Formats: sequence, structure tokens, C-alpha cells
Amino acid sequence: MKAAFLPDRGVIKVSGEDARNFLNGLVTTDVTLVHPGVGRFGALLTPQGKITADFLITEASAGHGGGFLIDVPRPLAQPLADKLGFYKLRAKVTVENLSDGLGVLAVWDGEPTTKPDLAFADPRSEKLGWRILVPEELKQKVADLIGADLVDSETYEAHRIISGAPRGGVDFMYSDAFPHETNMDRLHGVDFEKGCYVGQEVVSRMQHRGTARTRTVKVILDDFSPEIGLPVMAGDKTVGTMGSTSGKHGLALIRTDRVSDALAAGVQLTAGGLPIRIAEPDELRPSPKQTVA
Repeated sequence: MKAAFLPDRGVIKVSGEDARNFLNGLVTTDVTLVHPGVGRFGALLTPQGKITADFLITEASAGHGGGFLIDVPRPLAQPLADKLGFYKLRAKVTVENLSDGLGVLAVWDGEPTTKPDLAFADPRSEKLGWRILVPEELKQKVADLIGADLVDSETYEAHRIISGAPRGGVDFMYSDAFPHETNMDRLHGVDFEKGCYVGQEVVSRMQHRGTARTRTVKVILDDFSPEIGLPVMAGDKTVGTMGSTSGKHGLALIRTDRVSDALAAGVQLTAGGLPIRIAEPDELRPSPKQTVA
């Protein structure tokens, strides 16, 4: 089992008697299902349905002061805290950026022998393991406690890519991507049965009409790692953009319909002039349309 402290992650806290209902009315995930030891994946969207910040969220126990702890990209921690503060109006809610004192330890390739406080299974995929919110200075102590080898964050980054979990700012751009484009619907990041939230109408329409045509998919690189942002080509047509890579594994944001047509016609996909392959072609199939009962 491996553990890595992630320096690119921050933590903000939302507390107060209105905190649960306040968050549930804003974000894509059902916060009523969040409890100590249980986390959810979600995002705050623009009114147009695009991601401004994606995050993992858990609830702190009373012994840790209660409230909701949000594991978020560190550069977005303060902007997200500010935006939540803007939305709170008269709600009895306090928003704090704890990133200077509290961070994120990722654990994978096994289950912790002991579950420390502020630990929860990564809700996106079993492959991604566990998250433990700890101060950086305690990372070795916690790794020893749970029986994990402490490794560097680049090792986790490779695991993230192989597991097919997109990372904002690398595999997609904030304020420019819809949840379906980053597979939030497939990674349990959108609860379609909950009530309203910011951007909900657009996301629900894409889900029920099956109109998502751009997806993040895993790709196989035969002998190189193309730069982030290079166009993915099918012949002379641009069909997507390369994201992050590690060794022979990578992620790309592609137009699934155009790539499906290219593969059906026997056209090779390339990035930077060299071939790439879709790791799981079934990912190209559109999600079935859903009808409202």
C-alpha cells in the first residue's frame, strides 16, 4: 500500500447550523449523504453549467469541530471560499480556508489497517483508494500508522492517470468544461435525483437528452509523452486535446463521435505526429438518453 501527500491540494471548511442545506443547494453532489468517514465527489458550477471548482467533501466529527471539509485544488481554495461566502447571504454559515495547516494524504493499493480521523474512501473509484486530511508534518506518522509506504506525489499522479481520473487545469480547463466532459457523471460526481443547484438545468438536460459528445478518455502512448494541450488528430482533422501523461498512459479530451467515425474508417489517431490509441473504446459510446418519469 502506498501513501502520498498531495501539495497541490487544499482544504476549506464550511460550518454552521445551515451548512448542510447551504451546500446542498449549490453543488452537484447530494450533501445529505455526507457524514464523518464518508465522502462525496462534486463541483460548484457556473449558472451555465460549467465547472468552477471540483472537489471531494466529507464531514468532520464533533471531536474535530464538526462542519464540512472540502478537499480542493489548492489554487482554487481561496477563490472557492470567497465564492461560497458570496452565496451565503443570511445563511448561518462560516467559510474558512484551512490550507496552510491541513492537507491531503492519498492512499491506494490497499485498505488502511487503521482508519484515522478525517479518513474516507475516494468516492470517484475504488482504484483511487482513500483520502486522509492531515497536516503535512504528520504525513510520515500517519503513513506508518496505516501501514503504507510514503512515496512522492508524482507516483500518485501516475496512478491517477492510469485510473482515468481527470485533473482540472491539466485535463480540462475550469469555467470551460461541463461535468459530463470530465466524466463527473461516471465518477459519481453528479446526483441527478437531488434538488436544484447552480447550473443544474443545463447538466440535467445533457443527461436526459444524451447530448454529451466530448469526453475525457484514457489513451495509450506507444513510445512518447506528448505535451499537454497538443491537438489530437484524425488524419488532418482535430478531434481533441491531449491532457496529462505518465509513461505509456495518458488522458485526452476528445469528441467521441468524431473519433468513433475515424476509427470506423481505419484512420489513425495522432498527437504531435505520433500514434495514440484509445485504451477503452467502449468509453466512446454515448450514454443512453434518459426520460423523466
